[in-house]
Amino acid sequence: MSDKKSGAERRQHRRFSVVEGMVEPISLEMDGAGAHDQPVIMTDLSAGGMSLLMFCAPPQAKNFSMVLAIPGLDKTEIEASVVRVHQKGETYSVGLRFASIAKKAQERIAAMADDNADCETRLALRLPEACVPDCRFHSLCAKPAKAPHWKK
Repeated sequence: MSDKKSGAERRQHRRFSVVEGMVEPISLEMDGAGAHDQPVIMTDLSAGGMSLLMFCAPPQAKNFSMVLAIPGLDKTEIEASVVRVHQKGETYSVGLRFASIAKKAQERIAAMADDNADCETRLALRLPEACVPDCRFHSLCAKPAKAPHWKK
């Protein structure tokens, strides 16, 4: 019997997948000499890191800095390190672990992920009020059950 934990059990932070309104390129700035910007697509986000989809080979740099700007979160400067790279055809899935992020932003991302998971549970249970007025994920939500009258 192995003592290794599965990927889901090893994660410290709940993550949420990118939703319809968030599939927008973000600019990735590589640290070091000769650094350049590269457009990427964020595919998921947690308080501890994110996954990105890149359309050209990722640079050999192991550390990245970027500004994250998504609905429901103030622009946040982040430093991250590469933890995995998987190539599929002409695209690359890159996993980043946050090395530096403002505590307030990290707490906000964690709260958004928790509220999204709670919503998914309410939807799975077919509860009549799946969308609640104090949902911190509301500004990113693209679910059909989203209540249009709750504040953004």
